[in-house]
Amino acid sequence: MSLRLAALNLGLRLIVKPQLGRLTDPVLARAGMEVASQTWLDRPPRVVPVWRTLGGVPALSARNPGGAPGDAAVLFLHGGAYATGSPTTHWPLYARLARLSRIEHLAPDYRLAPEHPFPAALDDAEAAWRGLMARGIEPKRIVLAGDSAGGGLALALLARLCAQGTVPAGVVAFSPWTDLTGGSASLVENAARDPMLPAGQMQRAVDLYLQGAAPDDPGASPLFADFPGCPPVHLQHSETEILRDDTLRMADRLRRCGAEVTVQSWPDTPHVWHMFHGWIPEARAAIEDAAAAIRRMLSC
Repeated sequence: MSLRLAALNLGLRLIVKPQLGRLTDPVLARAGMEVASQTWLDRPPRVVPVWRTLGGVPALSARNPGGAPGDAAVLFLHGGAYATGSPTTHWPLYARLARLSRIEHLAPDYRLAPEHPFPAALDDAEAAWRGLMARGIEPKRIVLAGDSAGGGLALALLARLCAQGTVPAGVVAFSPWTDLTGGSASLVENAARDPMLPAGQMQRAVDLYLQGAAPDDPGASPLFADFPGCPPVHLQHSETEILRDDTLRMADRLRRCGAEVTVQSWPDTPHVWHMFHGWIPEARAAIEDAAAAIRRMLSC
């Protein structure tokens, strides 16, 4: 563990984790995340955000000048427990991926709970996917990506697409939330070790999103989905986060469906530590590995 990571974990444990544990209003949480992103997160140079529309869904694009031709794209789905986050809060993360991979990344501004419960986010993600194809981009030239809830959303979308026989080039997911039934042992085992996420808030997030829908619905919990003809999947997670087993169990499920799965486990990092590029070397290394995986999936 780098000294910078140790300092970051301490700050998250003392300040951020208690604040997250007290949050009850999604609107206030959204505002706080927007301010934190603008204030603290590193933005890559020479990558300009541009709003577009994909299948009727607003989407924020990040494209590296001089990057690869426009016949390929990454559909990035942001995290935030389905109730917070936005393309702007996560732009520093996927813009860095766009810069390193030289592939355009587009993040749909999918509808959030509780105003728009399940399956609104998944429906919007699929609409954005179809919007990319309407732009003339072939499925095999699209990679799905996402972090946390967005990683779970990317995998849920993958299951839909596999069932339809329209398969992307691959999936890259950071600390994906894949089991909304709360069946992962790490929710208990890592409750104290996780420097950022309060385990006590997970059920509240589930209730806000599902509003009575079954938590084992494959569209909400891709851990219970089937993936016929699944493309390669690249997963990254922290060994100390409460969602550790959501990644490990998802990898096992995908392998049973015949997928080629790469799992990178990082010790002592916080949930989606990739957001702290410019702060810790572990974030830079993880994003570089993810960008390389995207390029391999697209044969760039």
